[in-house]
Amino acid sequence: MLTSNDLALIKMINSHYFIKRDTIVNKIEFNGRMFFNKFEKINEFLSLQLINKHLESKIIIAHNLINAQDKVENIVFDYNGFNTEKFWHRAQLLLREEGFINFTAYKSKTPGHLHLYVHKGHTSFIEGCGLANKLSAMLAQKMPMEWRMFPTLDLPREYNILALPYEIYQKERGASWSKHM
Repeated sequence: MLTSNDLALIKMINSHYFIKRDTIVNKIEFNGRMFFNKFEKINEFLSLQLINKHLESKIIIAHNLINAQDKVENIVFDYNGFNTEKFWHRAQLLLREEGFINFTAYKSKTPGHLHLYVHKGHTSFIEGCGLANKLSAMLAQKMPMEWRMFPTLDLPREYNILALPYEIYQKERGASWSKHM
C-alpha cells in the first residue's frame, strides 16, 4: 500500500486535482483535433481522505504536472508495455548515465504498467517538454517505444495530468555510487 511519504516523492501539486467522471466533462479542440475530456478539475485541496478513496479504487484522481507558474517538477514516462522489468532496467541505466539520481517508478491501475517519475525540480514547461522528448528518444534507441512522455506539447495542457499511482515499483534516491561520477 502506498503511504503519504511515498506520494511526497512526487512533489504533487495538491492545490487542485482532477476526478474522473463517467461522462464527457468538456470538449477541447487542439491542433485540429478534438479531445473529449472525462476528468473534471476540482479547485480544492487534495486531501488524504481523497487519496485513500483513490487507493481503494472508489474514485480515480489525477494530479496536474504543470503548476500555476508554468513549471514542472517531474518528467514522467508512462510505460504501457509488456516487459516492465526490462523497461525499468534500461530506464534506470539511462537516467543514471544522464546524471539523474532521483527517480521513482510507481505501479498504475493496470498490472505491468508503470509511471516513472524523474524528479527534475523547478523546470519551465517548455524545457520539461524538450527534456522529456530527449530522454524518450535516447531510450527508444535501446528498446521498442511502449511509453508516452509527460509533459508534452502534443496534448492540451488539460491532458498533462496523470492518475495517482497505487504503489511503488522501485525507487532511486541519490545512490552512493553517484558521488564517484
